[in-house]
Amino acid sequence: MTELRRQESRGAASRRLPTVADLRAWKGRRQLTMLRYFSLDEAAAAEAAGIDIASVPAEIVLDPHYRAVAPTVFSMTGQTHLEMGTPDDYLRWCGNALSRGADAVYCSGSLKTVEKLSREYFPVVGHVGLVPTRATWTGGFKAVGKTAEAALRLFKEVKAYESAGAFAVEIEVVPAEVAAEISKRVEILLWSMGAGAGCDAQYLFANDILGYTEGHVPRHARTYRDFDAEYARLQRERIAAFTEYAADVAGGAFPQDCHLIRMDPRELEKFIDGVDRQ
Repeated sequence: MTELRRQESRGAASRRLPTVADLRAWKGRRQLTMLRYFSLDEAAAAEAAGIDIASVPAEIVLDPHYRAVAPTVFSMTGQTHLEMGTPDDYLRWCGNALSRGADAVYCSGSLKTVEKLSREYFPVVGHVGLVPTRATWTGGFKAVGKTAEAALRLFKEVKAYESAGAFAVEIEVVPAEVAAEISKRVEILLWSMGAGAGCDAQYLFANDILGYTEGHVPRHARTYRDFDAEYARLQRERIAAFTEYAADVAGGAFPQDCHLIRMDPRELEKFIDGVDRQ
C-alpha cells in the first residue's frame, strides 16, 4: 500500500462503515453519494472524499488491501446474471463476496433469484429502468418510463423488488418526476443514475467524473477533471524517459559508478588469479 493510501485511510477515523439499517434510516433525510470505481487508488480517493456508497468490481473489493484504503465506504459488488448462472451459483458467489468484505451484492437476475438471496439474509440490490443486460426488453439504450403506462410498469417492478426482499435498486435513466414519485411510495432505497434528486443516492462512474471514459459519455454524467489529458501527458513523459535511458545506454552514460557494486581490489585479484588457473 502506498503512503498516500495510508494517509487517506486515516481520514476515516471520524466516520464508520454504515450498515443496511443505517442506509434505510437515512431514506428521505439526505442525499447519499455513490460511485463506481475501478482501482485501489480511486477507492482511497473516495474514502478521503467521504463518498457513502460504491459499486466495486469483484477483483477490487475482494483485494486484501481494499478495506485498508476504503474502510467506511459501503461497498456493493456483483456480476450480471449473464455471467453468474443459476440462483445456486449466485448464492455461492455472493456468500464468498460477503465473507471477504463486500457489504452488499448486485443482482440483475430474476426476482426468484433476488428472493433466494434475501432469504439467506444477503443484502441485495436490484436494477430497474435502463438495465444494460436487459435493454432489449425496454427498447435498447434509451430512457425508460416516459409514458404513464411505462412509468406504472416501473413502479410495479420496484414494488416487486421490495416484496422479494431487496433493500435497494439502481434506477437508471428514468424521468426525474417518475423516480421521485416512486421513491415517495416505497420503503426500498432508490439509487439514481440519471433519475434525478428525488431518490436516495446519486450514482456516477469514476471514469466519467475524471474524464477518461472511452466512447459515449451519458447525458447524466458530469466531468470534473480531465484525466484523459493527464494520462496522455504521462505517456509522453514515459516515452521521453525511456528514450533518454536508451540513449544513455548507447552512449555509455548509464550505468555510472554510483549504480554499481565494487569489489575489494585484493579480492578481485584473487578471483582473477583463480579464474586464470581453471
